[in-house]
Amino acid sequence: MNYLDELNSSQIVAVKNIEGPTMVIAGAGSGKTRVLTYRIAYMMEQGIDPFNIMSLTFTNKAAREMTERIGTIVGGSEAKSITMGTFHSVFSRILRYNADRLGYPSNFTIYDTQDSKSLIKQVISDLNLDDKIYKPSNVFGRISSAKNNLISPEAYAQNTEIMDEDKMSKRPELATIYKNYSLRCFKAGAMDFDDLLYQTNVLLRDFPDVLTYYQQKFKYILVDEYQDTNYAQYLIVKKLAAVYENICVVGDDAQSIYSFRGANIQNILNFKSDYPDFKLFKLEQNYRSTKTIVEAANSVIKRNQDQIEKKVWTDNEDGNKIKVVRTLTDNEEGKVVVNRIYDTKQSEGLMYSDFAILYRTNKQSRAFEEALRKLNMPYRIFGGLSFYQRKEIKDILSYFRLVTNPNDEEALKRIINYPKRGIGKTSIENLLIAANQYNVSMWDVISNFHQYPVNINSGAKSKISDFVTMISSFTAQLQKLNAYELAQEIARSSGILKELFADKDKGVEEVERYQNIEQLISGIKEFTVSNNESGDIYLPDFLMDVALLTDADTKNDDDKNYVTLMTIHSSKGLEFPHVYLVGMEENLFPSQMVLSTRSELEEERRLFYVAVTRAKISCTLSYATSRFVWGNLTSSEPSRFISEIDPIFLELENTPRPGGRSLGGSSSFDRPFSGGLNKTIPGVGSLSNFKSISRQVPSSSSSKGSSNLDLKVGYMVEHDRFGKGKVTQMVGEGQDKKATIFFPHHGAKTVLLRFANLTILAD
Repeated sequence: MNYLDELNSSQIVAVKNIEGPTMVIAGAGSGKTRVLTYRIAYMMEQGIDPFNIMSLTFTNKAAREMTERIGTIVGGSEAKSITMGTFHSVFSRILRYNADRLGYPSNFTIYDTQDSKSLIKQVISDLNLDDKIYKPSNVFGRISSAKNNLISPEAYAQNTEIMDEDKMSKRPELATIYKNYSLRCFKAGAMDFDDLLYQTNVLLRDFPDVLTYYQQKFKYILVDEYQDTNYAQYLIVKKLAAVYENICVVGDDAQSIYSFRGANIQNILNFKSDYPDFKLFKLEQNYRSTKTIVEAANSVIKRNQDQIEKKVWTDNEDGNKIKVVRTLTDNEEGKVVVNRIYDTKQSEGLMYSDFAILYRTNKQSRAFEEALRKLNMPYRIFGGLSFYQRKEIKDILSYFRLVTNPNDEEALKRIINYPKRGIGKTSIENLLIAANQYNVSMWDVISNFHQYPVNINSGAKSKISDFVTMISSFTAQLQKLNAYELAQEIARSSGILKELFADKDKGVEEVERYQNIEQLISGIKEFTVSNNESGDIYLPDFLMDVALLTDADTKNDDDKNYVTLMTIHSSKGLEFPHVYLVGMEENLFPSQMVLSTRSELEEERRLFYVAVTRAKISCTLSYATSRFVWGNLTSSEPSRFISEIDPIFLELENTPRPGGRSLGGSSSFDRPFSGGLNKTIPGVGSLSNFKSISRQVPSSSSSKGSSNLDLKVGYMVEHDRFGKGKVTQMVGEGQDKKATIFFPHHGAKTVLLRFANLTILAD
């Protein structure tokens, strides 16, 4: 059968339109990956050279799967000639080919987030700054944001607005930290993840011949998840596509949820401005979910102003209504949801893997974990510590990194005394001081004690020299032994295997550490065998592959029969038969941290849209009327997003208490909620009267007859939740006006006036 026969009419048109700028807006569950895959296969069938195609995907795993699928259509060897992968993996390869232009070694190290934060912490210490004010994670986020916006350390320090912001936040030395951090990375021959995009932009900007080469090479460019691109990614693609403009972007503005990572929804909304002659194709048929789920999601997302108009629909069955479950506490919510999963699994003969519990923040998982453990139900949390972040794995990978790039300071600091060889903390600190004093790497210092005097005793110097000899012997074998052979030699000769083996009798955790190293070495063997068609695979090849793995790439699918727990952000791109969306409370979801502007609220609404559209058969929303926050029990209100769903798609379920007493204690709990505007949700009231604080309600009892936007400092106001309070500060203008209000029982709260739902009492 012709592969195009698998497509609907909208998909076929999108696949066949291969020339010129193209935007494919793909609604949830509309088969965008299939369209992207078949579009590339069709291009090759039309005679386009695979060497001229670049496809940027969301994960390396997705890229591999697409390559395999294309290979079945046009041939495996041809498919492997396509440049396909994530932004970071594709452009890291370009940077390695051109590293000398930027002053980096071709075998530069890629620092992960943990490495970067460790180095930032060291820089903060070297500058004698307080790491409680300059928290490494916050500083890292600031530097990351700067790089994603292509702001160099020099430009950062010269930007008055940025410097004023830092002074207001009482962190005036951020520019100095950024500069020193960048210099230390450069000296170590290392790039962090943001550098892979930042330095690619520098390369294309400063070396016109390199830009011309890749413009001619990548005559056809495809970008998946375009709504999630940041400014740096956007600019790279725009530069590379400038000559031929054969650019196809695929995405869904309604699923743009990563602004906290720098993603800019305007990239997809403004595509028509960048390419006025573009062609737009919409994939609106949903193949995943029931009609109820699709229509319910549509009824919510239509409230957003910033969006590309589309109408997602499905031919699937109507399905059950979306259930709304109210519990008294967050602990009870955990029990109720897990009991429902257990009952549904048993009554319908399902697998545990048919169920997912999605939440806004990781901290919400506790109650559900406890309930799952009590019923002995298998579960897995995604977003926790990955295999490659475990200590023993980081240790041996640091050996691999140092062997490949001896200037890698973070790797050297980690393993110079592991396994213990009598090199103390003071000696290591003195080595760092000497390296900074002479402006060389730590490796230069320990390899040339005669050239760089260090305040270290002769015994320590002797042990360090032995370490240098060992690492140098491994480095000498980089091009002689393949990745597996050298990895095995390092694990054995470094003493790591011996130490972990000796610890095996100490407990379960020690056994697991040893087994993890065993699993890593086996993985390197598999990597070496499966990738050696083009020649020997060496250790640097494996390191680059590992450094660029995403969370989705590293998920272990050996045993798939478990209940999935994850944040909504982590669930994007996935689907489950039955989804439980928990913690549906105001200030939790939507989060109170992101309610100061309309654009932030709209992203939260898109996040809710993503969550609901993960469900294939059923979706259940749950909320608690009280929740423990820092040990204190606080009252909660149902999320505004519940009220934004058209009530004809909702059903309130009884939540019985022990002894048969319903939670509400009212007759409305004794009968199912079957939709309709006048039906009552206990704890919420009539859906037609459900208050949503996303809607400004002018004051009806103001002594001055003013609206919220007319507030002044000193006015007394009343809030539905916090009660009466006094306005202490006003900032902003017009629709962005905010007020800080002191509530006697809740403290100071800052609110956006047009969303605040305040009643002005008096001044």
